[in-house]
Amino acid sequence: MWGNTLIIDRLHPPANADELRAKDEDKLVLGWEQRRWLRGRFTTAHGRKIGMALPTGTVLAPDAILYVGADWFLKIEAAIEPVLEIIPSDCNEAVKIAFEVGNRHFPLAIDDGKILVPDDRAMTRLMERLGARWERRQTIFNPIGNTQLHRHESIS
Repeated sequence: MWGNTLIIDRLHPPANADELRAKDEDKLVLGWEQRRWLRGRFTTAHGRKIGMALPTGTVLAPDAILYVGADWFLKIEAAIEPVLEIIPSDCNEAVKIAFEVGNRHFPLAIDDGKILVPDDRAMTRLMERLGARWERRQTIFNPIGNTQLHRHESIS
């Protein structure tokens, strides 16, 4: 701790569920981009001041444990965010949409056969140009490739 601010500079090792049950849970609610670029000052749900300086390439998965103290612990919670939910008509359309989204360097997620992308004007225009069926939605956005805890891990 530095003053009243807890400084987090590395991920906490996996925590024992029994140990955590005996402690108060606090959470840090972060959007998908914040879970990728973790430097800065934050305030937890219970008002605790947190400073983060995690190693470059660190990505926090929802439910990751950042800190375990004597009587409380800090857990990551994914924020509800605005997205476009795209409903491809078939596999070919899904691949084409995924290619076009990736070609514009936007992230995407897959949710029950639907493609999710950030609610962005460029994505809206792209979907209209492609003639894709889509709608706006508020949900947790956890892009493909955004769940690794370290950048050297890969999806097989």
